[in-house]
Amino acid sequence: MLELRNVSLVYPDGGEIIRDLSLVIPGGKLTVVTGPNGGGKTTLAKIFAGLVAPSSGSVWLDGRDITDLDVTQRARLGISYGFQTPVRFKGLTVQELLETSAGRLLSFDEMCDLTGKVGLCTMDYINREVDGSLSGGEIKRVEIATVLARGTRVSFFDEPEAGIDMWSFNGLVEVFGSLKRQGMTMVVISHQERILEIADEIVVISSGQLRDQGPMEEIMPRLMAGEIAGHCPVGRKVGA
Repeated sequence: MLELRNVSLVYPDGGEIIRDLSLVIPGGKLTVVTGPNGGGKTTLAKIFAGLVAPSSGSVWLDGRDITDLDVTQRARLGISYGFQTPVRFKGLTVQELLETSAGRLLSFDEMCDLTGKVGLCTMDYINREVDGSLSGGEIKRVEIATVLARGTRVSFFDEPEAGIDMWSFNGLVEVFGSLKRQGMTMVVISHQERILEIADEIVVISSGQLRDQGPMEEIMPRLMAGEIAGHCPVGRKVGA
């Protein structure tokens, strides 16, 4: 379980990005964070991951205060962060990247397990270079596989649907649904209705504050009806 306690992030000029925000991310569930652009969603995820330090408040993981730990230390504790635009590594093959993430050599069966979980054929991908030879949807699936290879406890994904086509998007939704059924703790930042619909929990962030949180079945109707103050319109299905 991840938790923020009274966290704020203030610009040097006094402008606030996050304002006295307290939030619990449940373990073993898929939580989708949504809200208007510029409302603080990505900043929230970066605070959890240790990429950004809060001005005040504290960050907790399974009852441990990790506020003073940097991004590397938090990664060692099992917190992963997937950027909106995944990093491409020149000269590395998919197999080499997965083994780097795992910190050891992987057997062919282990490679099959990892690539299969993200909907990729092992033989078609393990020798392909990560830099330049993969589409946006493929590289995002590979990034998810690297997270799985690390065996992380909590995984953040920042708008994974950005910049990919309808077919890749459909595949990503299936991957997240499959990982959800396996009981992984995932936090996905998204506006897309189809991703929101597979969430266990929805968190609505606007103007740096928590506007609403609860089970998908409770929050989704309120989002669609425009009943949540400061919420953004829910994105439609890609290609609709």
